[in-house]
Amino acid sequence: MKIITVCVLTVGMCWSQWVSAHAIMVKSAPAKEESTNVAPTQVDVWFDDNVGPKYTSLAIVNTKGERVDNNDGALEMMDKSHLSATLKPLTPGRYGVRYRVQSADGHIVTGKFFFEVTQ
Repeated sequence: MKIITVCVLTVGMCWSQWVSAHAIMVKSAPAKEESTNVAPTQVDVWFDDNVGPKYTSLAIVNTKGERVDNNDGALEMMDKSHLSATLKPLTPGRYGVRYRVQSADGHIVTGKFFFEVTQ
């Protein structure tokens, strides 16, 4: 009986950790805090798991808070862990990337990072 109880508790703990997992950004292009002399034409963000299309947002802003993306942030059709948005032509400066996605567990995850165009 003790073995069954231990097994049930172990499975329950593992299941609860898996179910409550939130999506985590694992990669971006440009990379977080990257300094580049070539202005990107698109921003890509990847998560450690698929995210839902509901509540999805990706915005790129300059230091004045003005959007420099084309307001077309969307999940990729073939890879639901990949969010992207195209950019207007960028001038040298620092840019902020803000994202919002819905994790598989239903929780909303938000985050931000910066990159810089040097020339």
